[in-house]
Amino acid sequence: MQNPSSIDSWQHSHVFDEGNPLAERNTRWVVVITAIMMVVEIAGGWVFNSMALLADGWHMSSHALALGLSVFAYGAARRFATDVRFAFGTWKIEVLAGYTSALLLVLVAGLMLYQSVERLISPSAIHYDQAIAIAAVGLLVNIVCAWLLKDGHSHDHGGHHAAGAHDHQAHGHHHDLNLRSAYVHVIADAATSVLAVLALIGGKYWGASWLDPVMGIAGAILVAVWAVGLLRDSGRVLLDAEMDAPVVAEIREVIDASPVKATISDLHVWRVGKGMYSCIVSLVTEADATPDYFKKQIQIHEELVHISVEVNKRST
Repeated sequence: MQNPSSIDSWQHSHVFDEGNPLAERNTRWVVVITAIMMVVEIAGGWVFNSMALLADGWHMSSHALALGLSVFAYGAARRFATDVRFAFGTWKIEVLAGYTSALLLVLVAGLMLYQSVERLISPSAIHYDQAIAIAAVGLLVNIVCAWLLKDGHSHDHGGHHAAGAHDHQAHGHHHDLNLRSAYVHVIADAATSVLAVLALIGGKYWGASWLDPVMGIAGAILVAVWAVGLLRDSGRVLLDAEMDAPVVAEIREVIDASPVKATISDLHVWRVGKGMYSCIVSLVTEADATPDYFKKQIQIHEELVHISVEVNKRST
């Protein structure tokens, strides 16, 4: 019988995610840079009457808030990592931040679309030289921010694997959804900056003033499409709707290949960190086998960090 004094040997940490310090630090810098450029673009859009520039500024305002949420989420996840109230760790704080920033983007996309259509119906004069200069600076800022976040993005995907282990990255398991939220925010904003520059140049040199609001509409659609994608991905994690993940099929394959024949009667798999899953498996078998017997087989898949196995012997 296990000695009660050794109970610690049966316990384990529920801190399933090591965080992403490099991404957190770089995101702080991006928040500051983005907030400054946001003010410049929105002010410039109103003063110089450019809808494309204004739309880009509003888009950047959503980034400033969303990136701020990303920084807050990293800090909160780290601060409460050992809080016993969180049954499976605090990683989903970061996912929640990504989901919230996507909701904000949906609202901003609606505002951009409304203002662009209004300007398309009722056009007004645009100060092209000043607007082009500001849009170009905005694009440069976005490139710098993307470079900062890409450094953390690459760091996040550089995790090592045990020798002989299968390539979990091929399954897309190691995405930091909070970092992805920040990174794609900046990439999307860079795209709308390009649209703004093209629209303003077209208006100045070819008299196509309609390009400005049309590019604003295109930017709104771009933001909306990206927001829906992030809502879908982060929502699935928050709702534990990932029973179609590759690791689920891998668990079934392990049990099917086991020397001791068993049937899965119940299986629950959900994500508890970047590329890390927890699972509960209920098995029915006619042989005498312990839960540890099957657990050791399932543990071959390193992304499974919290495994519970129940074995029920079929009556003969």
